[in-house]
Amino acid sequence: SERLIDDAAKNQVVLNPNNTVFDDKRRIGRKFNDTSIQSDKKHWSFKEVNYNRKPKIQVDYKTKKKIFIQEEISSMVLIKMKEIAEAYLCKRVSDSGVFSTLKIL
Repeated sequence: SERLIDDAAKNQVVLNPNNTVFDDKRRIGRKFNDTSIQSDKKHWSFKEVNYNRKPKIQVDYKTKKKIFIQEEISSMVLIKMKEIAEAYLCKRVSDSGVFSTLKIL
């Protein structure tokens, strides 16, 4: 299994629906029993699990069951966005948070 983001993930959703995660930003900061989470669940083909009242996503990743928190999935998307920006700019991107007035640790 490889990690696919954006169009590559959309293009394979029919072949691998249980491992295609989407709507991740909607779950950040919410509890597992949140009404919006429970309402949206019927549209998701991936498995969501209750871990200490927090929604987590279970997928098959590299032949093993893996549970991801929403922040991990979001970070994967951000890493991909950085790679796309670097490819477009033909140079390393390292100060994007500074330009957005974020405090870089």
